[in-house]
Amino acid sequence: MRRIISAAACLWLGLAGGVFAQSASDNPVVVELYTSQGCSSCPPADKLLGGLAKRDDVIALGLHVDYWDYIGWKDDFANPQYSDRQRGYARFAGARTVYTPQMIVGGMDHLIGARPAELNALIKRFAAKKSTVSLDIDRKGGTVKVRARSTAPLATKAVVQLVRYTPHARVQIGRGENAGRTIDYANVVTDWSRVANWDGTSDLSLSLKAPGDDAVVVIIQENGPGPILAAAQLR
Repeated sequence: MRRIISAAACLWLGLAGGVFAQSASDNPVVVELYTSQGCSSCPPADKLLGGLAKRDDVIALGLHVDYWDYIGWKDDFANPQYSDRQRGYARFAGARTVYTPQMIVGGMDHLIGARPAELNALIKRFAAKKSTVSLDIDRKGGTVKVRARSTAPLATKAVVQLVRYTPHARVQIGRGENAGRTIDYANVVTDWSRVANWDGTSDLSLSLKAPGDDAVVVIIQENGPGPILAAAQLR
């Protein structure tokens, strides 16, 4: 299920000015769900992510972790890289443990389980924030062009990330806590690659290889992982 993307990046800094337009929604909010096929508490959150995946103002990403696999059912979407990313968020927040289901909104706010009202309030709050970073992406064949600009130098160096996902997958679970259930998963992340670092002092231009049919997301985020400064997707 996993597809390894070769993210060959060509970076030019100090380009002449131009008009930068935000892709899709002007300020889409990234919601990451850390989940597992082996977690009995996760299906309500998985369903909630499925609803978010239909919205234009949200980039919904399902990251399956591998630390539930020992319970009796191996999640074939799981990747230890996603478990490590979740632990990175925990360290950045000063937390000692990780858990599922967990939603992280805008790279900042952590939400336990499926709480639609609280989640929607967070999405509205992040959507109302004005970012200093504008981002535009476009795909031609197997190449994604990325352009970004910051109105001011960034407070800390940011990382540019290329994410791929499969919009829908249905899984019949045979063992473990969800044995006998058939669960629909939305926007299952298949690859997450760091492709460049950027300090915002000059315009950013990248040409990234992204073959195949999986959807494409570009995320510019403070190291940590910390706050997400800009994001755009091509479905």
